[in-house]
Amino acid sequence: MIVAMKLLRTPEDRFDGLLEFQFTPRYAYVHCEIARSDDMMRVHFLDEGPPDGEVVVLLHGEPSWSYLYRTMIPVLTGAGLRCVACDLVGFGRSDKPALIGDYSYARHVEWMREMLFDALDLRNVTLVCQDWGGLIGLRLVAEHPERFARVVAANTGLPTGREQMSDAFFAWQRFSQEVPELPIGRIIAGGCSATLDDRVIAAYEAPFPNESYKAGARVFPALVPTSLDDPQGAANERAWAALSNFDRPFLTVFSDGDPITRGADALFQERVPGARGQQHVTIEGAGHFLQEDMGPELACVISDFIDRSLR
Repeated sequence: MIVAMKLLRTPEDRFDGLLEFQFTPRYAYVHCEIARSDDMMRVHFLDEGPPDGEVVVLLHGEPSWSYLYRTMIPVLTGAGLRCVACDLVGFGRSDKPALIGDYSYARHVEWMREMLFDALDLRNVTLVCQDWGGLIGLRLVAEHPERFARVVAANTGLPTGREQMSDAFFAWQRFSQEVPELPIGRIIAGGCSATLDDRVIAAYEAPFPNESYKAGARVFPALVPTSLDDPQGAANERAWAALSNFDRPFLTVFSDGDPITRGADALFQERVPGARGQQHVTIEGAGHFLQEDMGPELACVISDFIDRSLR
């Protein structure tokens, strides 16, 4: 017997008047259970730019939301690109399962697959993924390569449990599980090189009125495969095997100030055929959330990459 998930939905007035975020909210619906129960969840996304432009899917990570891409979207749409920026389940304006046990890596991959491919039927996608956006998005690339025209991997990875994770990651993982109240805005600020405006910090906290809304943000660091007995580590091994045959353009854009993902760009460049010969970029002066530190610069790198691949 499948028991319906308890879902929380952030009140809309929490998103009123956010700094630099005058985009139209849109929603799609996905099944709560991979086994396809009748219960559905609302997933938020932005869809900006010309409908006939090259589709750029922007996937955020932990514990941010599509607000992270607010300074990039105008640059990308100005270059004639269609931007679809999603909020992962449990984040932003998307519905939030209330129980930590309702979150799993496999479920997040399926929820985003159902949204992007079943609900929106996106094709010839340029994936831009950072942090957990890569852990989820790169699985989709591996499992559905025909849907993707190219990939931009930014400060992300695809861990299998075989890698030696950094001390910075394990410190973050312990903190996320032990701190009594998860300080979303302070976490984002701590992952940036720039000093964030208080209004920006407030925007990152907006999706979470209280701790009951933070189950997804709380559990995500614990879902990263860090041991060989993690079943999603095996799934990521299979994804790497598939990516070793992905010959469409694959660009890494990492920052020089991220201790969490440092060095992962070299793995992609070595193992993904589509990464060979690309003009890979290291963005100087940016932290883990390089979209926040250097958003317009990152957007220009992406638009130039797409333009080169279309010539």
